[in-house]
Amino acid sequence: MHGKEKILAGAIALLAASTLAAAANEKVTFGTNWLAEPEHGGYYQAIADGTYAACGLDVTIMQGGPQVSGRPMLLAGKIDFYMGGNLLSAFDAVQQGIPMRVVAADFQKDPQVIMSQPGQGLDNWENLKNADQYILGDEGAQTFFQWMVTDLGFDAAKRVPYTFNPAPFIANKKSIQQGYVTSEPFAVQKQGGFVPNQFLLADNGWDTYATTIEVMQDTIDKRPEVVQCFVDGSAKGWYNYLYGDNKAANEMIKKDNPDMTDEQIAFSIEQLKKFGIVDSGDTEKLGIGAMTDARIQSFYDKMVKAKVAQPGIDIKKAYTLAFINKGVGRELKK
Repeated sequence: MHGKEKILAGAIALLAASTLAAAANEKVTFGTNWLAEPEHGGYYQAIADGTYAACGLDVTIMQGGPQVSGRPMLLAGKIDFYMGGNLLSAFDAVQQGIPMRVVAADFQKDPQVIMSQPGQGLDNWENLKNADQYILGDEGAQTFFQWMVTDLGFDAAKRVPYTFNPAPFIANKKSIQQGYVTSEPFAVQKQGGFVPNQFLLADNGWDTYATTIEVMQDTIDKRPEVVQCFVDGSAKGWYNYLYGDNKAANEMIKKDNPDMTDEQIAFSIEQLKKFGIVDSGDTEKLGIGAMTDARIQSFYDKMVKAKVAQPGIDIKKAYTLAFINKGVGRELKK
């Protein structure tokens, strides 16, 4: 066998081995709660660079969107993992007797912001309640806005619906508008020609985790190694997406969601880092995905006070810390 043939034979053997490994990997599906975007980058990264495959999983991402209800598919066993928004759905599941748990929180901070226009007397958090109009979506009106009214003295009568179009906010200089820190400020910059003030709810007392990994108790009981691989792989994926070469992951995101632009992706990643959405606070010691009992209790108590959550829920049933807080992937931070 000549040198070239040897190399070829070696390559074929290697290919066969990797194909065999992929065949042996367990197929799992992760349902996201929106169309593919950089806010899901860590999961795409872990597929693109083989991190999930390395611990035995063949992961498919099923993207969400306006017409997709992912959580019922989790409850029905059609998907293995689901991307939760904040902790309220997990509290709700306990109340309804649904055996679902949060196993990791890949966003330490909810990316929800309130925006105002600069130089209109609405340049700090304390003054926002004085705005003429609060432009807020229905879900926000039923959740964080209830807390803003109860705890912070916002006026419930000033709320008007948000239609996911920044034009009313741009037109009314004395209004405030909700948004995702990774998305709406970009839209306002493009359409309004100014950078809005951005107040992250998470930096002002709204202490839920976000972009959680939800899983059924049955999966935890019967396939704990699958849960551990997915949680660890996702944490490493997030480190590599934020601090490493994320080109392949971004190509996958654009393939799933052709409306996503390179400019939007760059803006979102910059904001995720700048505001410490994924990696800040407890993650510095415990690693991405970290959660603590004290923080979850704090958020639950606020939600009961704001009448958003029912009192008396056994919130320990809403989550488990068994798969996280081990500092996995911290060495990947460059």
